[in-house]
Amino acid sequence: MAGVNPRQRLLNAAIDHIAERGVSDLSLRELAAAIGSSHRMLNHHFGGREGLLVAVVHEVEARQRALLDDVMPDPQASPGDAMRAWWRHISDPSLWPNERLFFELYGQALQGRPGTVALLDGIVDSWLEPAATLLTQLGLEDGEAAARLGIAVTRGLLLDLIATRDRARVDAAMEVHIAAMEALLSRQSRPADAR
Repeated sequence: MAGVNPRQRLLNAAIDHIAERGVSDLSLRELAAAIGSSHRMLNHHFGGREGLLVAVVHEVEARQRALLDDVMPDPQASPGDAMRAWWRHISDPSLWPNERLFFELYGQALQGRPGTVALLDGIVDSWLEPAATLLTQLGLEDGEAAARLGIAVTRGLLLDLIATRDRARVDAAMEVHIAAMEALLSRQSRPADAR
């Protein structure tokens, strides 16, 4: 990893370790030992356990946003196919450890737990612009409102999936959302006099 600064190298290692082990009862000392560092260095770079976990969530979220273009099918695909491709990606069990961490820290941040509140900065807004742009390109008149709805539905269904592990029912619920979005797109693409 030549060219990667020490903070980023520690963050990358922490992301990998947390994805395998989870964070329940994971002390900063244990994490530091597992990634070949010291708790002092993690404190120096991240301000403590919560600061490191917030940095992990922010980095994982940034990586997922960067994948939007790669995950979407070709531009000729239907909007429903694009939404299904994203859902298949984001709901893959390999991402569940990071998603559990996301929901755990989100709850702590909403309660004002010291060291976690920074997670709330951009937690929705950072997804709005790329999702709204994509939805507008697909033909929605108000891409931002639809993006906000899509973020809420996706996060809610991810929480449902992780909690229940009922893939069939959660996927069916996402299909209802996708059908509603396709119907909205269809109505908006018809000439005004045909509506």
